[in-house]
Amino acid sequence: MKGPIATGNTAEIYLNDAGYAVKVYKEGFPADEARKEADKQRYIHSLGIPVPEVLELTTFNGRQALVMEYIEGDTLGDLVMKDRTLLQDYLASSVEIQMMIHEKEAPGLEPMRDKLIRQLHDVQSISSKVKEGLLKQVNQVSGDNLCHGDFHLFNLVKTEDGIRVIDWVDASSGDIRADVVRSYLLYSGFDQELAGQYLSLYCEKSGLEREEVLQWGPVIAGARLSENVPGEDAERLLEIVGQGVKGRADK
Repeated sequence: MKGPIATGNTAEIYLNDAGYAVKVYKEGFPADEARKEADKQRYIHSLGIPVPEVLELTTFNGRQALVMEYIEGDTLGDLVMKDRTLLQDYLASSVEIQMMIHEKEAPGLEPMRDKLIRQLHDVQSISSKVKEGLLKQVNQVSGDNLCHGDFHLFNLVKTEDGIRVIDWVDASSGDIRADVVRSYLLYSGFDQELAGQYLSLYCEKSGLEREEVLQWGPVIAGARLSENVPGEDAERLLEIVGQGVKGRADK
């Protein structure tokens, strides 16, 4: 295989001679990381979600790898970067896709509550008292709806057959409000105006209230701190966590 066609925080993506995508995980991940992602993506595919089909597990240069269908096309995010006039239409389409995802029940995935508890316990930059308050709120997570966990325009690929949804490594079964605020936080770290447009559109189309979504901001921001994502503004996340603490104190 030639050099990678894409590189992310966890893996590199190659295109093999057969025309399939090969996701090669970076070193340092548990030995069953590829298998877990394969199982998760196969399950989501079985729910009727337009995701790449997983073909096999393999290794590449001693690293675990996942072979899957190659989705040819541009992401909606890349298309918007080239032409900002496309934003409203693509953002509206993305919200409709996310709402379709949220309508699915996914009891076969890891519960969002368990995932958030694990992440918050791993965070070292917030006090035990603050963490205790966030963990209490996590116990209020309800539902077993399919949540992508990393839903944004750059994970939606426009193809000849429609839009396909990629990168399901953070998917879980849980509360759609927390999943929406996760997307909102991802957008706001990139473009505050875009984040506001996204949240307004989702609430308008779904009937959710803005406040009931944003109340999950501190929990999701706190959990995000455990991921140590390169380029992420940790101070911004800590500020969001702090706002939630202040809000509870003012009540």
